[in-house]
Amino acid sequence: MTGLIGRKLGMTRVFDAEGTHVPVTIIEAGPCPVVQVGQSQVQLGFGAKKPKRTAKALAGHVKKAGLETAPRVLQSFPVAPSTGEPPKAGETVTVAIFAAGDRVKVTGVTKGRGFQGVVHRHHFGGGPETHGNTRHRKPGSIAPGTDPSRIIKGKRMPGHMGARNFTELGLRVVKVDAERNLLFLGGSVPGPMNGLLTVRKQGGPSRHD
Repeated sequence: MTGLIGRKLGMTRVFDAEGTHVPVTIIEAGPCPVVQVGQSQVQLGFGAKKPKRTAKALAGHVKKAGLETAPRVLQSFPVAPSTGEPPKAGETVTVAIFAAGDRVKVTGVTKGRGFQGVVHRHHFGGGPETHGNTRHRKPGSIAPGTDPSRIIKGKRMPGHMGARNFTELGLRVVKVDAERNLLFLGGSVPGPMNGLLTVRKQGGPSRHD
């Protein structure tokens, strides 16, 4: 398996062998039941839905895998031929697929900040703070007038900030607690506490090295 579904529990710090404190994010990764197995992907579930809030189609889908309760979320993960035989429907994938020192990428929904200006949203420096100036936090000119007579696509302007999918790459696995299904990752990950996350293995060098 190449990944798991998890839940962000919060941040703390741990100490390495040299006594240096390392900020880490604690993720409850799995256990994830295998709902469906395809030719190149495996569908995993996480959490549990209330029976009265479970659609009949979903209930029938998970029943084929021998699950009594429908998972809260379903996510598909690719299965590489080099990883060996894929798990079978009804089995459980745990955090034991990761080991300390692995590199992973974490995908989640960032915290929503609502409507924000360019200073907060895009880190603009703002206007002059001198006497008489009234445009301290405004964006300034956004386009020429006659040519091109329009605003270029992608112009950084005020708008809704956050609440979007974001992937943090190259995070290092500091510690794995298989008994409690906990994954300790160095650094921060997107999303609020108790937010759902997808943790996938990542190969190659990282900007965090």
